[in-house]
Amino acid sequence: MKRAAVFAAVSAALPYVAAHGYLAQVSIDGKAYAGNIPNNYEGPSPIRLVSDIGPVKGTSNPDMFCGLNAQLAELVVPANPGSSVAFQWSGGDHQKWPHNTGPLMTYMAKCEGTTCDKFNSTNAQWFKIDQAGKDPKDSSQWLQQDIMNGDSYTVTLPQDLPPGDYLIRHEIIALHLAVTMGGAEFYPSCTQVRVGGSGTGTPSNTVTFPGAYHDDDPGIFDPTVFDAGSKYVFPGPPISNLAAASAGITPPESQTATFPPEGAATATATGSGSGKGSDGPGSGASATGGASPSASAGTGGSKGTTGSATTGAKAQCKLKARSASAAASSASSVNRPRHYSRIMRRILHTSS
Repeated sequence: MKRAAVFAAVSAALPYVAAHGYLAQVSIDGKAYAGNIPNNYEGPSPIRLVSDIGPVKGTSNPDMFCGLNAQLAELVVPANPGSSVAFQWSGGDHQKWPHNTGPLMTYMAKCEGTTCDKFNSTNAQWFKIDQAGKDPKDSSQWLQQDIMNGDSYTVTLPQDLPPGDYLIRHEIIALHLAVTMGGAEFYPSCTQVRVGGSGTGTPSNTVTFPGAYHDDDPGIFDPTVFDAGSKYVFPGPPISNLAAASAGITPPESQTATFPPEGAATATATGSGSGKGSDGPGSGASATGGASPSASAGTGGSKGTTGSATTGAKAQCKLKARSASAAASSASSVNRPRHYSRIMRRILHTSS
């Protein structure tokens, strides 16, 4: 009987053990960019590489800004105010996104003082441009259910967004364990873009990560999350005055994007930058102000832009080189998150 009870408990826990994921692809004005599988670098991407498909746990976790051990990405890809940005999520082992309960949130932060491929986002000033919770057509379901079904989520960048390099932090919060304090799972992602145009807006309601959320916020610790008719309170700041022009669920993106050759694109953005220096705003080969770029060969360009995407050093994007045995071990972690053994110990202890 005891063995049967253990088997039943393990079977019930398996969906939560294996159910994690990552941002697999981002498309900007129809141009798709592939994201690297966590801890498995394949090629240049504008999506910052994370070390594991597992969630960030705890609102004070330093990985809250861009994901687990997020690394600088090589590409800074072109966009404009009003650009359409589609996010396609994936579960581990190329499965569909596994969760269906909780909000989708999108923030932006300017890469101050340098280009995004060199920008440390620890002190970035984030402003929220969009948030989506329960399905407005069916309050018993969350829009995250559509992500689980394979759909993408698309936001239209703010119309008055000033030119420069930005991180787009698109995040899913999974609340299936949020009935207990600290149970919420955070899946932040960061995509590096260079915005052209001539916007002049100044974002309101800026925050930092960690710091924007607290473990006892109503939208993070939510004992009523599964109660019929319960009202959800979004965590974090109000939506900024620089808000997404539109946002919503969109059909699945065809995940056919390939990685460009390493070093294929070089920064040739032109605009009102000074052309001096290497790390500051308006620097020549990595201009952050006044540029209106588009991608060169190997990266693709978005509509209505006039320059090139930036690439950084390969070492920036890669998690540090590992031995073949370590790589094999990390591959197994795609299907066995770090808290697997902790869950199993809890189950076995309870059943004994």
